[in-house]
Amino acid sequence: MFRRIVIRYLIVTLLVLLALVSTTQQCQDTTISEVSKDWWETAQFYQIYPRSFKDSDGDGIGDLKGITSKLEYLKDIGVTAAWLSPIFASPMVDFGYDISNFFEIQPEYGTLDDFRELIAKAKELDLKIILDFVPNHSSNESEWFRKSVNRERGYEDFYVWANAKIDANGQRQPPSNWLQTFRGSAWEWNEQRQQYYLHQFTVQQPDLNYRNPAVVEQMKRVLRYWLDQGVAGFRVDAVPVLFEVEPNENGEYPDEEVSGVTEDKDDRTYLKTDLIENQPETIDMVYQWRQVMDDYQRIHGGDTRVLLIETYAPAWFTMQMYGNSSVNGAHLPFNFNFISEVNTGFTAQDINKAVDDWLRQMPVGRTANWVTGNHDRRRAASRYGVRNIDAMNMLVMLLPGASVTYQGEELGMTDGVISWADTVDPAACNSNPDIYENFSRDPCRTPFQWSAEKNAGFSEGNKTWLPLAEDYKTVNVEKERSDNKSHLNIYKQLVDLRKSSKTLQQGSYKYQAINDGVFVVKRYLTGEDTLLYVANFAEDNSNVNLLDNFDSSLPATMNVVISSSNSQKYAGVPLSTNMITLDAGEALVLMEN
Repeated sequence: MFRRIVIRYLIVTLLVLLALVSTTQQCQDTTISEVSKDWWETAQFYQIYPRSFKDSDGDGIGDLKGITSKLEYLKDIGVTAAWLSPIFASPMVDFGYDISNFFEIQPEYGTLDDFRELIAKAKELDLKIILDFVPNHSSNESEWFRKSVNRERGYEDFYVWANAKIDANGQRQPPSNWLQTFRGSAWEWNEQRQQYYLHQFTVQQPDLNYRNPAVVEQMKRVLRYWLDQGVAGFRVDAVPVLFEVEPNENGEYPDEEVSGVTEDKDDRTYLKTDLIENQPETIDMVYQWRQVMDDYQRIHGGDTRVLLIETYAPAWFTMQMYGNSSVNGAHLPFNFNFISEVNTGFTAQDINKAVDDWLRQMPVGRTANWVTGNHDRRRAASRYGVRNIDAMNMLVMLLPGASVTYQGEELGMTDGVISWADTVDPAACNSNPDIYENFSRDPCRTPFQWSAEKNAGFSEGNKTWLPLAEDYKTVNVEKERSDNKSHLNIYKQLVDLRKSSKTLQQGSYKYQAINDGVFVVKRYLTGEDTLLYVANFAEDNSNVNLLDNFDSSLPATMNVVISSSNSQKYAGVPLSTNMITLDAGEALVLMEN
């Protein structure tokens, strides 16, 4: 008994020491010689939703040639790597996330030759291209699925199949009560095979069976194929749902418990997801994919090929994606705290908690990243408010690690208004006209706004696949380029500062919510300029004394380097750190004199 108590005490002590290391690292000084950053650790990643970025042939749908024609724009705003949402052959039920052939390009986006031209042009501009990897499922029009339905040799268990349950009335029922993401049962009956198949998304997206080694190897072949085409890595979609619990010895799956979150029995959140998400086998699969990246680089040389993971999951699960003391995992599990924890009407304390919840739990020696939006969530300017978009763009550039920008966030693009008649997103179409707006992702996918011309300069066609957002004549690249205080030019200044500042690339950090409205970040490095971010997210003006309430070691005055578009303070103006007045929504980057 005594021995067990001693062992337990030692384990707890070790955990406390590790926690202290983690929580004190935000104030730790780091010398330049001790830090060596790979390209991805301070990169500006930029997500392109190909369908909405640029149309080259007038059919109202964005394509690869359109992306290639706009690579100079990405270079101009300082992008390091562009991540493309799925471009693979697909029936487009879920707009590319239902893949029928992982080795072919979707025809409406172009050809493999078009993709190779994109890679070549990006290489000329020193831009990297990252592809979406969608491992959890395929389309039900995939050759793999047809073979599995027919029980062809080698494909019998390529997908997750299960026998029906028979109720007391002798009626066929799904194997379990599991629910899909897009409403309703996660099981679909296949008449030919006389079994149900699992689909965590639409019925046209059957889940692959990762307990089958043939599936694991096939998907590794997909990764190697596109690495051979010259991509710099992958963003991996929907990783937490990769595995589900195993059936019992009779092939039966257990039911999920009711969550109590909603009374809508078709909504996925009606049930818990303990059995169909965040399984331990998923972590090992991420480690295997990282090994594919590392092996490829070892054999072929060149820059690091990166693995970026989509993880809407609890921190205890997400942080394991990084790897452990003996195995490397994802280079960056995406940090969605600014999406999941910072909602409309947020406070500076919410920002502080979102930063804390990542930096204090991230394993020592790993790299942070910051995401404010993507193709699945309302645009950042719509969630945070347009007046706060510069403040949020500043924040993700001033915090340590990599930044991730969803197309249009640099402009302050807001969600479009999509009627029920124009709705195409399956998440919304599976509902009804009364509630579809609660589920639709179409508003954040409207075409990119290049100019005030026809179709916002996105397409020469008569119609675009989704209607344009109404503000395209005032919020667009052409207009913002000519305005020094535009969201776009502020974004460019931020990226330029980030690339030129060793403090931002390698320095230590300290942050704090001063009150409900004001959030402050200090970045510092021995022998380099100290930088300070200060923003007021409150509804009213705020006066702050940073010397008394944040850091008494700050210099008495600091100069404005960058100010938000709604600020009357300009670069070069000195401010007293013992009394800074900030308007509502105002944000500043300051540097010591």
